[in-house]
Amino acid sequence: MIEVTNLELIEKAKTVLQPRKLSNDNSAGTVACALLSSNGNLYLGVCIDVSSGIGFCAEHSAIAAMITAGETKIAKIVAVSSDGKILPPCGRCREFMFEIDTVNLTLTDVVLGEENVVKLRELLPHPYTEVWDT
Repeated sequence: MIEVTNLELIEKAKTVLQPRKLSNDNSAGTVACALLSSNGNLYLGVCIDVSSGIGFCAEHSAIAAMITAGETKIAKIVAVSSDGKILPPCGRCREFMFEIDTVNLTLTDVVLGEENVVKLRELLPHPYTEVWDT
């Protein structure tokens, strides 16, 4: 697999950060994501925020590009806000990464900073499909 440093992945995400207004006071591009697949391919995405609640996170956008290309396994992922801060994936994104391929739970490195990486499992200790005894 191709090696991409955390800093390189962060910088790739920043290349698509282009905050802009959309119609009806909606916006896009305030958060960007870079994703490295287990096959070594890079996918990028940005968030789309709309008032009706049907927008989506930058991670969803990058994952959709990966799925479109026929891949499901995420080796490494990072999200960066327009002010340059690294953002952890929200709960919906964490579950989404797991749901598209369950191996992502233990495979995926979530970049939280140049020197800070955690496995998706640390951020999603109890996936939705986990069965609990009563």
